Amino acid sequence: MTTDRTAWLALAALTQPGNHEVGTLVRSAGPVQALDQLRHNEDLSPALAAAANSRHNPSYRSSDSVDRIASDMLHRADRVGARIITPADDEWPRSLDDLAAISRGTDPLHRDTDPPMCLWLRGPARLAEALDRSVSVVGARAVTQYGEFVASELAYRLAERGWAVVSGGALGIDVTAHRGALAAGGVTCAVLACGIDQVYPVSNSAMFERIAEEGLLITEWPPGTRPDRARFLTRNRIIAAATRGTVMVEAASRSGARNTLGYARRLERSAMAVPGPVTSALSVGCHLELRVPGTVLVTRVEEIVEEIGRIGALTEPTGGEKPSEDG
Repeated sequence: MTTDRTAWLALAALTQPGNHEVGTLVRSAGPVQALDQLRHNEDLSPALAAAANSRHNPSYRSSDSVDRIASDMLHRADRVGARIITPADDEWPRSLDDLAAISRGTDPLHRDTDPPMCLWLRGPARLAEALDRSVSVVGARAVTQYGEFVASELAYRLAERGWAVVSGGALGIDVTAHRGALAAGGVTCAVLACGIDQVYPVSNSAMFERIAEEGLLITEWPPGTRPDRARFLTRNRIIAAATRGTVMVEAASRSGARNTLGYARRLERSAMAVPGPVTSALSVGCHLELRVPGTVLVTRVEEIVEEIGRIGALTEPTGGEKPSEDG
């Protein structure tokens, strides 16, 4: 008999992450029945049929292959030193389930934002516990000294206060935030746009290894998957959904970080941005977002904790130093 966990693993292997049609079917029929329908083309709409045929090996349709699919995934995880969790596991963060509420419409960027079927993890932290008190810090890949100082300071101070820092492992603000949290001895999580065995960018390889030792590397993509632009945008929904709020530190007008902040607002998470010099092109995105209703201007960690913390979480004086703009 197929278990829910086995069904989730097979669904992850057979369909593309975030697919709205598949997610809707799973919510209405449950993972086991949804898997049966997808594998046997039972009462599928054209969109569902396309989703079921977009990724899988034809041999996966055989009646005895579901356990083999799941076993293959688990062996692949073991080979790269990872583990896989699904919505059937205690470690699964329920915050990701909120993605179902915004997965609708005709725009693929907004429509295919369903929760992941599984996540590949490397690291000692338990995901649900790490994300229970977490903030994402995102921003530009091209970064100024000001942006580096602010991102490092905010991440360090958040980690000091017991907040996990989540980002995307990219150059610029992402890597600076990860390093700031690690310097404080805190937990940081990197959500990747590639397989758990891929190192991208290569210059961050040492940092990824340290995160795998002290925090968590997270991805919904199987080993061997290379990053591309669409996957970066897809993973941004996880960064936004997983955390209590998102802070954007430096972003150009067309930065992908704005995509993450948009997800945070749609998910009713705290959407925060740090202002920068009005003459800096790398702060234009922050200033544009600060004009959007619901975005909160923040300049120091106490303001972030005040915005996202539970009642009583802000227990320290709020007179800390402000980040200097001449960083």
